[in-house]
Amino acid sequence: MAISDWPVGERPRERLLAQGAAALSDAELLAIFLRVGVRGKSAVDLARELIERFGSLARLFAATQDELAKVSGMGPAKYVQLQAVLEMAKRSLNAELRAATVFSSPGAVRDYLRLRLAGLQHEVFFALWVDAQNRLISAEELFRGTLTQTSVYPREVVKIALAHNAAAVILAHNHPSGVAEPSRADEALTHELKQALALIDVRVLDHFIVAGTALPLSFAERGLL
Repeated sequence: MAISDWPVGERPRERLLAQGAAALSDAELLAIFLRVGVRGKSAVDLARELIERFGSLARLFAATQDELAKVSGMGPAKYVQLQAVLEMAKRSLNAELRAATVFSSPGAVRDYLRLRLAGLQHEVFFALWVDAQNRLISAEELFRGTLTQTSVYPREVVKIALAHNAAAVILAHNHPSGVAEPSRADEALTHELKQALALIDVRVLDHFIVAGTALPLSFAERGLL
């Protein structure tokens, strides 16, 4: 059945207007974006199929064009639209971080990192460089691949810190496995980077592990810094 044939109170657009976006499920929000379904499937049916296929909205947004094209109705135009929506969300959160200190927007920090890293199928090591007033200078991916003490180079991290004239940094990396628990290697790497950066008076404010849709794990909150 087409969404237009649904009772008005059950249609995603009408529910959003009446109750707000937070009242809608992931599939309903995605259906509003898709606008139309394909033969035999409403936009909500197609949205549910996409989320089931990729596992989550984060994984869907991280999908390549080729992966998305395997789903009927998801051609280049939809891929471009998805990437545009994702980039707008990233820029919005980045602007929020730049407008305040990182300590005054802990939720924005977590949201930004989750948006950047949660859906990736490969590991990345990320840094939020901040100045002496804890205002964001730069957010950037530093390394990619399997993250160990031999693949994340403290000397390179120190060079980047000096190039930004940073006073502190929030480190982050993702676990594609979906398990946010830190490994001994994660703890050892954090300790090594903290020592190296201390030599140039750059503080490590926190280290987050992003895994799936769960709240990113904070080393500071765990007492691991």
